[in-house]
Amino acid sequence: MPTTARAVVVREVNGPITVETLQVKDPGPNEVLVKMSACGVCHSDLSAANGTIQMALPLVLGHEGAGTITAVGSAVTEFKVGDHVLSSFVSMCGRCRYCATGRPQLCDQPARNALAAPGATPRFQSDKGEGFNVFAACGVMAEYATLAVDSVVKIDQEMPLDKACLVSCGVMTGVGAALNTAQVQAGSICVVFGCGGVGLSAVQGCRIAGAAMIVAVDTSDLKLQMAKDMGATHTVNAKSVDDVVKAIKKLTGGGADYAIECVGAGAVVAQAVNVLAKGGMAVAVGVAALADSAPVSPLLLTAMERTLKGSYFGSARPREDFPRLIKMYRSGQLKLDELITKTYSVAEAPQAFADLAEGRNARGVILFD
Repeated sequence: MPTTARAVVVREVNGPITVETLQVKDPGPNEVLVKMSACGVCHSDLSAANGTIQMALPLVLGHEGAGTITAVGSAVTEFKVGDHVLSSFVSMCGRCRYCATGRPQLCDQPARNALAAPGATPRFQSDKGEGFNVFAACGVMAEYATLAVDSVVKIDQEMPLDKACLVSCGVMTGVGAALNTAQVQAGSICVVFGCGGVGLSAVQGCRIAGAAMIVAVDTSDLKLQMAKDMGATHTVNAKSVDDVVKAIKKLTGGGADYAIECVGAGAVVAQAVNVLAKGGMAVAVGVAALADSAPVSPLLLTAMERTLKGSYFGSARPREDFPRLIKMYRSGQLKLDELITKTYSVAEAPQAFADLAEGRNARGVILFD
């Protein structure tokens, strides 16, 4: 029989975030049923709700989740009931050319599975039989969720799930942008634009890599102070200077080796490129609107040998990197507790999204009973 669960739902673009009681389907042969413990409230979920990321509605939100497996499908061999797992919004088929060459974050499968497993009945239904799509093939902002085995990663049983959930998106994206995509070098100068959960994680990635100077840029003094706590050596409030690029170049003595953009705005991507020293690399991480663009000078890219590249999910190898980040947390290298500025019950999910939209949290987390 299907499991009943309260789930966080959006029914129309820019419509209200609501909590509904839905039926969660039993796992198919290659699926598992997970009792969710915690789910981060990520800006990507808000982007799905406001139409920046276009998804078919109605939609169960959530992709940054942690929980415990309560049932497994008939063909599942690598997981068992009682395993602690994280969701991965990038599923990993293990067969496409990207998986085969060590780049599972670019796997061909996720685009096909963005709303549900191919050919599957809806993972969530109302008591009237109305089907719901699931965000990023996850839909883990619910008390229970059915997930494909390709979208879950087993983690250490001793790791607190309310902290672990952050690893499955925001922390992986930010730390990974620094360590995997940019491959920040020790002694380098780094600039991070945007100090939300992803940006603060990027700051930590630069610190872990041994950067000599880490400049955090934001418009919130509170978030800039958090960036200092995460390892930033300098901060710039973009509202307090006339020209952000000039201010950073002066502060860095001519420009940065790495600039990581965690805002999702073309204008900020351009700033990230323009603060680079010769031979520097800018990494675009934020999710921008499809119609947005970044004015970048091709001449300066060539003449100064600058690099502009994208980072999707922190160039993650989830089954390798999730446990790696958890080890960093448990050894004291990586801060997770400090990223969580507020926790919410599932009934408080609408307030959690309102707080996210107003920029009140580094990361809000919904905790399930």
